Amino acid sequence: MFIDQAEIHVQSGKGGDGMVHFHREKYVPRGGPDGGDGGRGGDVILEVRPTLNTLAAFRHTIRYVAEDGKGGGTNNKFGKSAENLVIPVPPGTVIYDAHTGDLIGDLTAPDQRLVVCKGGRGGRGNTHFKNSINQAPRTAEKGEPGGEKRLRLELKLIADIGIVGVPNAGKSTLLSVLTNAKPKIAPYPFTTLEPNLGVANVDEETTVVLADIPGLIEGASHGAGLGHDFLRHVQRTRVLIHILDGLSADPLADFSQINTELALFDPNLAKKPQIVALNKIDQPEVQERWPEIQKELKKRGYAAMKISALARTDVHELLLKAAGKLAETPPLEETALPMPVYRPAEDSRQFTIKREGAHEWRLSGAGIERAAAMTPWDQDGSVRRFQKLMEHLGVDEALRKAGVKEGDTVYIGEYELEWQE
Repeated sequence: MFIDQAEIHVQSGKGGDGMVHFHREKYVPRGGPDGGDGGRGGDVILEVRPTLNTLAAFRHTIRYVAEDGKGGGTNNKFGKSAENLVIPVPPGTVIYDAHTGDLIGDLTAPDQRLVVCKGGRGGRGNTHFKNSINQAPRTAEKGEPGGEKRLRLELKLIADIGIVGVPNAGKSTLLSVLTNAKPKIAPYPFTTLEPNLGVANVDEETTVVLADIPGLIEGASHGAGLGHDFLRHVQRTRVLIHILDGLSADPLADFSQINTELALFDPNLAKKPQIVALNKIDQPEVQERWPEIQKELKKRGYAAMKISALARTDVHELLLKAAGKLAETPPLEETALPMPVYRPAEDSRQFTIKREGAHEWRLSGAGIERAAAMTPWDQDGSVRRFQKLMEHLGVDEALRKAGVKEGDTVYIGEYELEWQE
């Protein structure tokens, strides 16, 4: 089954905790601190696998959690860093933040990688906190928490040539004739409920990838019919073969309607080179109306062809013409694709204070919450270090100005602290 949209939850690994330890060795009194640092938590990475062509794997697994780093050891031994969690995706996968809608990345090249969630750094052992005044620090850091994100994945098929047209125009038949693809074919609208890919041999040295895009109807750009689900697949193609149904009541009206829907969905689609072909020319009534249709299309600037996909009439000539147009078209990398929007990271010094009750306060901020999560609250030295950080950032003064009193409760992330002067 072809799946081209998915939502997943990713979580990177937490860093390993730093260690509080003092050197113990015979004949070496007061060996000093030698607690090692924790290892780095695993990143969550999306990697392009050329052999994949669907997001079906994400139907069954939607939560991906990387491993945590190991804690530091004695004798300044570093904890082991966790392996990165690599999630394979097909080429053409576009990644969005599911909550904000921001574009995170666009993966197209084989083996291309994107770090979507970075693992937490390992906490520092007590050897880092030694100084001339405090030569036996009982202070260490817990590992930095990993990150979490909800991602929306969308797959846009990467094909050289897209075949578009109204339902039942003969697109699937043409694809099956030109390639080894075996799409479902039947004489009723919406036979194709999912895009099909096929590889066509232009000559002994040249091959092109064709995509049969499901039939578009009026209102597709606003989501009618198969609408948005498949219009985005046209964005990846470089050249379009526009198939007209020769037995349609008005092929020229169909032609205008399809181009309108393409332009409404994405103005760049209307600029893509098009090879126009009137299908079903093996039927006598289609042969009769061909001169008039050809004349009108020529007025609009299109040198149309007549073919019969079923009878295989002139289909190879159509492929040669499309391949020639493809050779004149810039590669996908040079075309205008939407670029990710990068925003500066939140200032780790910023914080907000919110009153949640008569004697309860909520302290929020990326830096202060991360510091709280990395503080071992059972170590007096680490608690004093956190208090100094609060003073350095101006949190103490801000809480007093807000009205905090002795004995009030201050929440920082998942931690609950009692305010004392």
